[in-house]
Amino acid sequence: MARTDITNEAVAARLEEIARLLDLLGEDGFKVNAHARAARAIEALPGSVAALAGDKKALLAIEGIGPKIADKIIELCEHGKITEHEELKAKVPNGLLDVMQVPGLGPKTVRAMWQTLKITDVASLKRAIDDGSLLTLPRMGEKAVEKIKASLALAEQGNERLHLGRAWPIAEALAAHLRAVPGVAQVQPAGSLRRGKETVGDLDFVVSMKKGREDDAATVMEAFRTAPGVQAVMVTGETKTSVRVGVGDGKRSIQADVRVVPAGSFGSALQYFTGSKEHNVRLRGLAQSKGLTLNEWGLFKDAEWRAYHESTQSKAKGHKPLPMPKAVAGATEESIYGALGVALPPAEAREDRGEFDAQSPLELISVEQVRAELHAHTTASDGVLSIEQLVRAAHARGFHTIAVTDHSQSSTIARGLKPDRMREHIKAVRAVNESLGKELGIRVLIGSEVDILADGSLDYKDELLEQLDIVVASPHASLSQDPPTATKRLLKAIAHPRVHILGHPTGRLILQRKGLEPAMDEIMSAAREHDVALEINAHWLRLDLRDTHVRMATDNGCLIAINCDVHQPDDFDNLRFGVATARRGWVTPARCINTWDAKKLHTWLGL
Repeated sequence: MARTDITNEAVAARLEEIARLLDLLGEDGFKVNAHARAARAIEALPGSVAALAGDKKALLAIEGIGPKIADKIIELCEHGKITEHEELKAKVPNGLLDVMQVPGLGPKTVRAMWQTLKITDVASLKRAIDDGSLLTLPRMGEKAVEKIKASLALAEQGNERLHLGRAWPIAEALAAHLRAVPGVAQVQPAGSLRRGKETVGDLDFVVSMKKGREDDAATVMEAFRTAPGVQAVMVTGETKTSVRVGVGDGKRSIQADVRVVPAGSFGSALQYFTGSKEHNVRLRGLAQSKGLTLNEWGLFKDAEWRAYHESTQSKAKGHKPLPMPKAVAGATEESIYGALGVALPPAEAREDRGEFDAQSPLELISVEQVRAELHAHTTASDGVLSIEQLVRAAHARGFHTIAVTDHSQSSTIARGLKPDRMREHIKAVRAVNESLGKELGIRVLIGSEVDILADGSLDYKDELLEQLDIVVASPHASLSQDPPTATKRLLKAIAHPRVHILGHPTGRLILQRKGLEPAMDEIMSAAREHDVALEINAHWLRLDLRDTHVRMATDNGCLIAINCDVHQPDDFDNLRFGVATARRGWVTPARCINTWDAKKLHTWLGL
């Protein structure tokens, strides 16, 4: 009898760990990839895999699940464990899997560390770095050791902040929980999450009550303290509570604060707690220059606020405090900025990077304006969707164009397509475009995410590239090149006449891998000259280009592509993170090729 309490996440995590253990033990690469691919398939499954465990045929109908892995899923769902997993774990020290998580350390290197130097966890790795013994490993030079040290430092930073994509669903769940509380009128997440920053240190929520329910703030505090996922209550009071909320990985937590404010102060509190610090300092200074005081309670005439504040300070001496003065503005953010003569800046643009100089509201891109996905993978390489499934998913999103861009041959770990396979793939995609594409009214483009090799050349010959509708050229390897070499490499790729989009240009992984550091001014100048779009890869681990580079690209008149790099259905949801990054870089709809209508986009592609 299958257990229905086993989640898809738990099954996927078990299969992924089997893949890592097999890799660490030097087992066959095909077997490793099969388990990793099955894990991604389970993660993407909309329904419960445990509900299918009683029907092996149903499991086998899932793309990426073969008979042997189906048996393991059934075993896990029926008995709570997988025998092979237990046997593999017995062969490997527990801490070694943590060592494998250090960016830049592959299974062969970790295996050599374990077998030669008896490194079994991160602590013993650090000791081997400190005492110099790590240098005794073959092909382990001082530069390699420095890279490992830097990766460890980045990993430790990762324990302090959460990726935007990890924090967002936690915030959404808490906000939904608070909105369901009787008497609540408004709930809005604030802070760096609302500004769309790539990492988040804590979560802030601003709440106001409905008219006549202003004294019911205690119900909000109770609901927040007892919300799902809350691990500890740090501070609680009548209108403010701070808790620690667990993260989905089960290893970390994040602080979350809620504040209940009067309806007339909701806008000012939201503005205040959204930040940034630099933006707020400028705004308060502007208020002071007009004889006004701005704080979380509202915008007030300075003299009236000072008199009120002084009266509250003398309350302890037995003096009756004055009533809070009437605010000039405060119920909405619009009223505050309007009273100060400033065009309302989008939350993502509040970093004191020129937003106060805008003469009119910034008309930045929105998720709803994106009409095309131009970077997506299928089962032909490392995706979990067939061509047809990908097309239907894109159509369901309202897109007029979907580009199938499976990996090129050098990405062996991603099952990149050799030229012969790519030629067959081209035929398959074109056939789907002629049948399902025309039926649904969506254009299906055949393309490739082509590796930019270390010298800047592309992974396919021109003869094959010319058969593609779209080429996304991306760096995947040699990501520690020095800046001049990296610059030369990317410039060569941009200049190639068949390249349309420069994919995730630096190859960074947030809090894990620095990636390339090319001269971005040269990259952007070349991209503008050759009419190549620079990609914001929307996956929350990448967000590459990063916000500061996006702003530079915007200022330089470059085209931007916002792509979800789709490997599984839920990846389409990452669009919101890519758009948030674009908004932080002041991207307008006109500069983003994904917002163009079909005719304009296809003409730009030369179709």
